[in-house]
Amino acid sequence: MSNISQALHTISISFIPILLGMICHEVAHGWVAYKMGDPTAKRLGRLTMNPLVHLDTVGTLMFILTAVGSGISGHMFIFGWAKPVPINPSMFRKFRQGMFAVSIAGAVANILLAVGFALLLRLLLLLSSKGPEPLMFLSNGFVINTCVMGVFINCTLALFNLIPIPPLDGSKVLASVLPAPVARSYFTLERYGMIIVIVLLATGMLGKLLGPMVFNTAGTILRAVGLSLW
Repeated sequence: MSNISQALHTISISFIPILLGMICHEVAHGWVAYKMGDPTAKRLGRLTMNPLVHLDTVGTLMFILTAVGSGISGHMFIFGWAKPVPINPSMFRKFRQGMFAVSIAGAVANILLAVGFALLLRLLLLLSSKGPEPLMFLSNGFVINTCVMGVFINCTLALFNLIPIPPLDGSKVLASVLPAPVARSYFTLERYGMIIVIVLLATGMLGKLLGPMVFNTAGTILRAVGLSLW
């Protein structure tokens, strides 16, 4: 398979998992914020699965670039992001608990989605063992490969967002347990946060940092549902 064909194949089997992953991630933030007392996301219509409401141009472009790069290089590291859901922490009934719950909600949603893809994969493989007829719709393993990507991509989204570099979710999770003066000083790094992330990505350090963690997390989820791909 040529590099271009491999890249297109990677994009095709990654599209649904990352679209669902990005949307569920943001909806989870907004839904938990609503439950904690902040109706901002709900009022703005962000508690919806409509992708047009959530898609971010740069985040979508990053998905395409990383998917193409993964398809060509063979080193699987695909991610992207949606428009952040607007949150007003001052409306939380309990500020610190609200910040922690809302910040970690996106990663939890991605892990649950990874488990869902793993369970679907287990079901499809179980059906395939009974003969080819039940799986005629799989189109040469396309759906199975999509499920595999669903596990790995959503583990990547969860762990990437938990990196404690402002403005990623991990920084807010950490700030929610730090003393207030320390948290304020910590967030002064936010102006440099995305620059740091881009440098880590461009140098390959981001993939080296997250790769083993994604691999181990995905492996744990697959083993938990009775599967092992290696």
